[in-house]
Amino acid sequence: MKTTIKLFSLGLLSAMAFTSCSDSFLEEKKNYDYVDPDTYNYYSGCNGRVNDIYSWCLPTTSDVTWQYPSMAKADNAAKATEEYSGLSSFVDPQIELSSTSETNAVPDYFMGNQQNIQQSVYGRIRNINDVIEGISGGSLSQEQKNELLGQVYFFRAWCYYNLFKWYGGVPLVKEVQDVVTAPVTPRSSAKETYEFILEDLNKAADMLAEKTENGGWSGENWGRVTSGTALALKGRVMLLWCSPLFNRSDDQTRWNEAYTTMKADLERINKCGYGLYQGTKNVNASSFAEIFTQSKKNPEAVFLTLYNNKAGDGLDDQKNNRWERDIRPSNTGGGGLRASQMLIDEFPMADGKIPASSASAYSKLEVSAESYDNTLPFVDRDPRFYRTFAFPGFRWTYNGNYAEKDSKSPSGSSYVLWNYVWYTSKNDAGNAESGEYYGADNLLKNVQGVYVRKKSDDYDLNKSPLYQYVAADTKGSAPFYSAAPLIELRYAEVLLNLAEVAAGANHMPEAVKYVKQIRERAGYTGDCGISAAASSDRATCLAQVLYERQIEFAYEGKRFDDLRRWMLFDGGAVKVDGAPATWNLTGFGGNTCTYLGFKQLNGQRRENLQFRVNDEIGIGGKTYDTDPLKDSDPLRKKLAEEGKNRPTGVDLMSDNSKKQIAELAEWYKTYLVMKVQKGDGYDSNKNYLYMNFRPKYYFLGFTSGTSNANKNLKQTIGWGDYNNGGANGTFDPLAE
Repeated sequence: MKTTIKLFSLGLLSAMAFTSCSDSFLEEKKNYDYVDPDTYNYYSGCNGRVNDIYSWCLPTTSDVTWQYPSMAKADNAAKATEEYSGLSSFVDPQIELSSTSETNAVPDYFMGNQQNIQQSVYGRIRNINDVIEGISGGSLSQEQKNELLGQVYFFRAWCYYNLFKWYGGVPLVKEVQDVVTAPVTPRSSAKETYEFILEDLNKAADMLAEKTENGGWSGENWGRVTSGTALALKGRVMLLWCSPLFNRSDDQTRWNEAYTTMKADLERINKCGYGLYQGTKNVNASSFAEIFTQSKKNPEAVFLTLYNNKAGDGLDDQKNNRWERDIRPSNTGGGGLRASQMLIDEFPMADGKIPASSASAYSKLEVSAESYDNTLPFVDRDPRFYRTFAFPGFRWTYNGNYAEKDSKSPSGSSYVLWNYVWYTSKNDAGNAESGEYYGADNLLKNVQGVYVRKKSDDYDLNKSPLYQYVAADTKGSAPFYSAAPLIELRYAEVLLNLAEVAAGANHMPEAVKYVKQIRERAGYTGDCGISAAASSDRATCLAQVLYERQIEFAYEGKRFDDLRRWMLFDGGAVKVDGAPATWNLTGFGGNTCTYLGFKQLNGQRRENLQFRVNDEIGIGGKTYDTDPLKDSDPLRKKLAEEGKNRPTGVDLMSDNSKKQIAELAEWYKTYLVMKVQKGDGYDSNKNYLYMNFRPKYYFLGFTSGTSNANKNLKQTIGWGDYNNGGANGTFDPLAE
C-alpha cells in the first residue's frame, strides 16, 4: 500500500509456527497471535489490524505463487501463454507434474509456508477471521464497523478466489478455530466455495457503500478497496463460473444470472468514481499507456497496490515497484524481458482487424485488408502495439542517466533503443542457437530481441515520473525506485467481463458496445475494426471479446487464467483419467477452440525475434571499442562510410510518428534483417519441442507435502493421492 496507509500490526505478540511437523494441516487450532481485546474498542486499533491485512494480502510484482497472481514477469503461468517463449512446467512436453513426488512437483498454490502464519494461506484467512470477530464484537459504531469490516470481507473473498480458480472446492474456514478438538474442515464443493465468495463480496460491497459509492475514497485513503472493488471482483468470479472450466454444458442460466447481476452492479461500480482513464492528448494510445503512470486517484484502477519511490537503506516505509527494472534494457541498468514472436504477430493491424498471417489462429474474426510484413512487424499496427513492445529505433526514455555509470551508454532523457546485433562469423549468423552475437550501444551480450514495454513509465509520456534510476548510491550500486502502482483489476476488465457475459447470454450488440469503448480509448473510430458478425453470432462475439482481452491485458497476468477457463490449450475435448462423464464438454460444440475459431495452443511453439545487420556488413568484433579510434559497431561504421546516420528514433508522442515509423522501416530494409531465434526448447536430439498442457492441469492437485500435512484432505480427480498409494484422487471439482 501507499505509505499513507500505515503498514503495521497491532498486538502481534507471537511468532509461533502455524503447525508443527506432526500436526495435520487445518487440524491445529492454537492461537498463534495474541491481540489485546481492547484493541477492537477504538478505531485506530481496528484500523491497524485492517492495514495489517492489506500488507499481507495485496498483490505484488513477485512471480506467481500461492499468495500472488501472475503479473506477467515471465513466470510459470505467463510462460504458458503466447506472451513469452520458454517451456514452463505447465506446458513442457517432457515433464508431467506430480502430486506424489517432489520431483516435478505440482506447484503449491494451496498451503504456502506453514511455519509462518502470515505466509500460509489459511494462516492469513485465520487472521482475517480474527479481525472480523474482533471488530464485530468491539465497541465501535456500526458505521465504523461497516467501513472496516467491508475491507476485511473483501480480502477474505480475495484469498478464497485465488484458491477457487486453481482447485475449485476448498475447505471453507469461516471463523477462528481455537479449540483443538474442533472437527477438521473438509473440502467444500466448488459451488459452495463460489457462493461463499460471492456472499463475502456482497457483504463487502454493502458495508462499504455509504463510504465509497459517492466517488470513492479520497486523500490518503485512496488505494483502499471500495464497494466497486468488491463488485468488480464478484464479476470476475461470476464470469469464471460461467466459463467452460466450470460450465461444461454451457448452462444458459449461469450466463443470464451473471449478465443481469453484473449489469446492475456496473452502476454501483461507476458511483465509486471508476471509469476508463482518458488522457488529454491521445497519441499512439498514450491514454492507454498513461493508465499505469498515475500515482494519484486513477479512475481505471479498481484494485491496486500502491508503491513509493523513496530511496535509502532499510527504510520501513520504502516500498518500490520492481517491474520497470525488470523490463528495461541492460544499458539502462535493467534486465529486460523478451516478447515472443507469436504475440507480436497476433496483434491487430491499424484497422483493428487480425493480420492475414493469423487467420488460422482466429478463424471467426475478420482479416485486415492491410498487408503484414513480419520482417517489419511495427508497421501499421494497433496503437496499443507501440505501448506494449519496444523495437530497435524507438524512443524509450526514462528519468535518470545510466551514462553516469557507463559513459558508453545512452542518456536517459533521450534514450533510443538500438539493440540490433552483429555476428563475429557469417556461420554464426545462420545458427539459431549461436551465442556469438553482440548488441549495439554497449548492450553486447546482454541484448534482447523485442522488449516488453507494457506498463513502462516513459519520460516522454510522463514528465512527473514515478520511476527513477540513480547511477550510484552510497554503496556504489545502481538503485531503481518506482512508485508506479500495480493494477490487479482495472475498469477495462470490468467492461470486458460484462461484455463476455453479455455475449454468453446472447446480448451480442451490447457486448460489442463495451468492446468499442475499449478500442475507442485506444484511438479507433467507426466500427473500431470489430468483426461485423460479432453483433449477431454468439461464438464470433465471444471470440472477439476474448481476443480483445488478449490484446488489452497483454503482460498484465490475465492471459493464463483466460486460457484455463476457456480450456484453450486443447479445446477441453481431451478427457482426464478417472473423471466422470459430467466432466465431458457437452456445450460449446464439444470443443471450445473449434467453437471460437481459435487454434489450440497445444502442439504449437513460440519463437523469438532478433534484428541483425545484413550479411554485407554483419561481421564485427566482441567489444564496444576494439579499436579506440573506431566504433566497432559494424552498422555505425557502414553508415559513417556512407555519410549517413541512424534515424533519430521514433517519438510516439510526436504528431509525425507515422512518418518516422515509415522512415525507420526503409532503414531496416537497407541495413537490417529479421531473424527468428530459438524460443521454446529442443529435446536432447535437437528436435523441436511443442507446448503440451495436460488436461488434468485445468484443476490442480495438492502436493505430496500438503497431502501429508492433512491426511483428510481429498485429492483432486486426475491426480495421484499421496495418502492412498498414488491412487487417483476422488474429489470432483465439478460436483455440486
